[in-house]
Amino acid sequence: MWIWMALASAILLGFYDVAKKIALKHNGVYYILLVATALSAVFVSPFLTQGTLQDHLRLIFKAVLVTSSWVSGMIALQLLPITTVSTFKTSRPMFVVLFSIILFGERLNPIQWCGVAAVLLAMWLLSVNSEREGISFKGNRGFWALVVSVLTGVASALWDKHIMAGMQPLFVQGWTNIYITILLAAIIFFRHRRGVQEPFKWDWTLVLIAVLITGADMLYFFSLKADDALLSVISLIRRSSVIITFVLGAILFREKRIAHKAGVLALMLAGVTVLMIGSL
Repeated sequence: MWIWMALASAILLGFYDVAKKIALKHNGVYYILLVATALSAVFVSPFLTQGTLQDHLRLIFKAVLVTSSWVSGMIALQLLPITTVSTFKTSRPMFVVLFSIILFGERLNPIQWCGVAAVLLAMWLLSVNSEREGISFKGNRGFWALVVSVLTGVASALWDKHIMAGMQPLFVQGWTNIYITILLAAIIFFRHRRGVQEPFKWDWTLVLIAVLITGADMLYFFSLKADDALLSVISLIRRSSVIITFVLGAILFREKRIAHKAGVLALMLAGVTVLMIGSL
């Protein structure tokens, strides 16, 4: 059952990324995230329950990770083609494995190394393809924002697996959204104090974003809570959202070099799949 919930979460995530790209036409990064997260918190509020101080401190830390990942991801989405962003984000499961090596001293088997090699090759091909589009990864602010988004997203996924053992899914989702909303409001406030202004125009796409992320997160947390759930498999399934993002992004935004990026995406998905097979 948890596999089907993870798959449904991935489908919603794919549409969620496309909706965010559309919303960027009229609104600033922070306002999109603030409104969508606040609405999401309202949607889940009927299920809020109390928790211990330790639980809330853990969720505040998670909120910092998620906020960092979302903000940097939106900046990347604003500065880079959506097909480039979605393809690069497919590498996230590889970073989960690499962090396991660094933090927990795990060793890769030959199959896993083949998967890592394929993902690294795909990342290099993506950088070459982007340079042909006139985008240099080396000094590009959007690329480094994308790297931060992926790494903090990986940290958040690892933290989720750690804290979900003692918490209920809706408790985690509801309070995390509240803390993220507070963080984003504080960021906007201090940016205004410094004279930094961002455009804001009400758009029903913001409601769509909130609905999609609420559903995607709810399904994700419930799948992760299952006794036999595997984070590595869930991470792989959720990354399959890139297929929806890539196809719709190519159609709606008419981006360049789609055939080349599709080849890179296929190689990266193959590498991640091999990596996960070697991890089972």
